[in-house]
Amino acid sequence: MKCIAVSACLLGENCKYNGGNNACPALMEALARHEEIEVVPVCPEVAGGLPTPRLPAEIVDGRVMNNRGMDVDALFRAGVAAEMDRLRPFLENGELVAAVLQPRSPSCGVREVYDGTFSGVLVPGQGLFAQALSESGIKLIDAEDVR
Repeated sequence: MKCIAVSACLLGENCKYNGGNNACPALMEALARHEEIEVVPVCPEVAGGLPTPRLPAEIVDGRVMNNRGMDVDALFRAGVAAEMDRLRPFLENGELVAAVLQPRSPSCGVREVYDGTFSGVLVPGQGLFAQALSESGIKLIDAEDVR
């Protein structure tokens, strides 16, 4: 069976840094129309042991830092590794066909991420999890393209 990884926050799971979610009804409706595709919710930040809620984090000079200057890179990378391990059977069997990810996230950003100044400025780039999926040959879909 083909499957698609989807940022859990887009499916309404309260795993976003501020304790909320980014529920995307259009995405959920589209996924419901494709019963032949298994949806695999993913949240590398939670998988890495980060709490919900948690301080905002951005990529600063290649490392993930929170807005108080604390280096949380190891937790983010541990979460990427955990989710990639969980997805490995789907990858090895060729079942994982795509991932729909939350825009701008230091984990899941597909096309752009915040610049690391915590000022709302965006720069071209990908989050750590999006990079890992892309390097594994998985098609990435920015959730804003679904809306």
